[in-house]
Amino acid sequence: MKSRKLGRTGFDVSEIAHGLWGMGSWPDSNDQQSRQSLRLATEQGCTFFDSAWAYGDGKADGLLGELLHADGNHGNRLYAASKIPPLNRRWPASPRDSYHDVFPPEHVFRYADLIRRNLQTDSIDLLQFHVWDDGWTEQKDFQETVAKLKRDGWVRAFGLSLNRWEPANGLRALRTGLVDTVQVIYNIFDQNPEDELFPVCRELNIGVIARVPLDEGSLGGKLTAETRFPKGDWRAGYFKAENLHATLERIERLKAVLPDGMALPQMALRFILSSPVVSTVIVGMRDPEHVRENLALSQAGPLDEALLAELRKHRWVRKPGVGTG
Repeated sequence: MKSRKLGRTGFDVSEIAHGLWGMGSWPDSNDQQSRQSLRLATEQGCTFFDSAWAYGDGKADGLLGELLHADGNHGNRLYAASKIPPLNRRWPASPRDSYHDVFPPEHVFRYADLIRRNLQTDSIDLLQFHVWDDGWTEQKDFQETVAKLKRDGWVRAFGLSLNRWEPANGLRALRTGLVDTVQVIYNIFDQNPEDELFPVCRELNIGVIARVPLDEGSLGGKLTAETRFPKGDWRAGYFKAENLHATLERIERLKAVLPDGMALPQMALRFILSSPVVSTVIVGMRDPEHVRENLALSQAGPLDEALLAELRKHRWVRKPGVGTG
C-alpha cells in the first residue's frame, strides 16, 4: 500500500482509507464481518480510518477504537478520523442555519469527549465537523473552539466535511489557518473540486480526503433499473427513480470507454488516485473480499493521460438538496 502526506498534518496515510459508515448505521451491517474487514485492512497496509459519531450513534467509533487497541497491527501507525454531528441533525448545512444551532461550544466539546472515549484515546488524530457553511467562518466561537481543542490536546488536527456538491463552500474557513483537512465528494462524475477547492488546498497544504468515490455505488457498475434498497438504507432516497435513470445512462457511456481488462470500480478509484492533490480516498468496505480488491489498486498507479482526458468529459454538475449532505 502506497502512502501520501495528509497535508500539513504530516501524517503518512494510506492512499486508500477505510470508511466505517456502513458498519455503524446501515440496516444490513454485520459486526463480526465488519471487525474481520477492518483487521484485514490493517494487514493489507491500510492506515487511515474514517468514522463519525452519526454512524450508529458512536457504534462505528467503538469498532474503530477496538481496532486501534488490538494486538498485532503489524507495526503500522493507524490514524483515526471522526466527526462531530450537527446539533440540529440537518444534513447538509444551510446558510439559514445559525452556527450556534449547529456547533455551539458545549455541543462540540461534549461529542469530542464521547468520541475520545469510544476511540479509547486522549487525543483524536483528526476531528471534523460533519457539515459546514462558510458563513460561519467569522464566528468567534468557531475559531476559539477549534483553537482550544488543539491547544488542550484533544485533537491533533481539525478538518471540515464539505456539503455534497458544494466544494467551494469552505474556502474562507481554509484561510483562517485553523483547518488542516477537507473531506469532499470527488469522483468521475463530481469533478467540481478541481475548479476552486484543489488549488487552494495545494496553496495552503490542506490535506484532501476524497469521499464517495463510487457515487454511492453507481460506479461499482452493478446498479440496474430494478435495483431497490432495503428500508432504512440511505441510498433508497439518493437513487430515486429520476436519479437512478439518469445515472444508469451515464454509467453506460462510461462503460464504452472502459479499457479492456479493467473493471468500472477500478477505473473510478484510479481516477481519484491520479490527482496528486488527493491525500487519501475513503472506500466503504464491509466485505473482506472488497478490502483485498480495493487496497490492491494502490499498486496499479494513476490512469494514463489519454484515459483521464476522456473521463473529464463525464463531469456531471449537480445541485445540492435535502438529504444530500
